Amino acid sequence: MNNSVVNTGRLLGAGLRALLVLTLLTGVIYPLAVTGVAQALFSDKANGSEIKADGKVVGSSLIGQQGYSLDYFQPRPANGLGENSVNTQYKLILSGASNRSGDNPELIKWVKEAKARVVKDNSVPGYTVRPSQVPADAVTSSGSGLDPDISPQYADIQVHRVAERNDLPVARVQKLVDDHTEGRTLGFVGEPRVNVLELNIALKELNKGD
Repeated sequence: MNNSVVNTGRLLGAGLRALLVLTLLTGVIYPLAVTGVAQALFSDKANGSEIKADGKVVGSSLIGQQGYSLDYFQPRPANGLGENSVNTQYKLILSGASNRSGDNPELIKWVKEAKARVVKDNSVPGYTVRPSQVPADAVTSSGSGLDPDISPQYADIQVHRVAERNDLPVARVQKLVDDHTEGRTLGFVGEPRVNVLELNIALKELNKGD
């Protein structure tokens, strides 16, 4: 047999063995190891930071939801989101901002309308929301349109409306907000925030207890 043919066969055999070994290492062993470590040490984050209620997964602490009735705390607007007819829970096909500049007439109109709606929805007998009280996150969407959090200021101006619609004492609802307000990460990163889904789950549990 020609030596070149033999050498070619050996090279092909060596290449095939290398392919199999690398496939096993990088395609099977490494992913299993990373998955195992993630599940052992960071199972909550590895599984999508799930939030459960009544024993069921109802969402993620990282993804905001829309469609709450006025009985509940409202999230940020989501003007930058696309829609479809398939994902009916979130009505999403993409996420993103509105892509309008700060002086865009359409964006200015949206903000003014949103502010008027926030004032109207959250003003109840004995408590009137002033336009100056409405924070920016109540009338603008985040960069992704999927922000799960709102500012404590936005949560606070919703307290009286939520208390009235659920027949609860204002102080009790305010305590709920205070208990679910998170400070800056590591004490200096970001801003204080309130997760809307977690807050609304707590509100629902409070109503059950009553």
